[in-house]
Amino acid sequence: MLIARTLAELRQHLQRFERPAFVPTMGNLHEGHLQLLQHAKPLGDVLVASIFVNRLQFLPHEDFASYPRTFEDDCAKLRSQACDVLFAPDEAELYPQPQTFKVLPDPALADILEGQFRPGFFTGVSTVVMKLFMAVFAGHAHGVAVFGKKDYQQLMVIRQMVRQFALPIDIIGVDTCRAADGLALSSRNGYLSSDERIEAVQLSMSLRQLGQEALSVSNDLASQLPRMEAQAMDRLRERGWQPDYLTVRNRLDLQAPLAGDALVVLGAAKLGKTRLIDNLELIRP
Repeated sequence: MLIARTLAELRQHLQRFERPAFVPTMGNLHEGHLQLLQHAKPLGDVLVASIFVNRLQFLPHEDFASYPRTFEDDCAKLRSQACDVLFAPDEAELYPQPQTFKVLPDPALADILEGQFRPGFFTGVSTVVMKLFMAVFAGHAHGVAVFGKKDYQQLMVIRQMVRQFALPIDIIGVDTCRAADGLALSSRNGYLSSDERIEAVQLSMSLRQLGQEALSVSNDLASQLPRMEAQAMDRLRERGWQPDYLTVRNRLDLQAPLAGDALVVLGAAKLGKTRLIDNLELIRP
């Protein structure tokens, strides 16, 4: 596996290939990342991963400095998946000067849910993903990038960005990888104490219950959702959580659903000091 530290080294190596398959990460890799790599491997003629903890998507009070960095272990996991190239730049390489030019996503999508509670988050995500795409795909007629559905809103933002900028990149979403008890795998799960880890599955269970309640409504879902969502959040609060949102939205644009819409239930809540997110796409009986 080639470890490229600079844009020049990465681009020089990739110019011999026609269709890169790319999995961007912030490192601290787990089984969910490995599944993304497995999915991406047959989609291109070179498998590229990146590790970069992106300062732009962290708010001042968030965990940029303490975000887990496990580079050697990550490299071993990438090699186990036959990753061909790892792009691992430092900040000076990717941001050689203050990043005053930024990608501003559509507020209708980016300022709700995660964007409401983490202002500017999707601007930071969109900007770094655009830079990584330019690093990996420059000079190629086509490519593919693979993301997990756990970050559901992020996936939608990136898809919209690629579509609106007419980038020659296929964006593939892969189902969330879960532990045996149903907890969505996340690098931040490592922050949980042993007792919190046992409790953490309640987020996915709460989303599943809320989703079942929504699917049981035969008409006028919009008028009943606020009550259901409030009750779901109250149930988590009673268990010691601090929920930001538990909500049912349509899958098209994450707005309030209308009759017949394909639905997704999404949630974010803090357990102790750890903020977890999850979602479930709902399937009508």
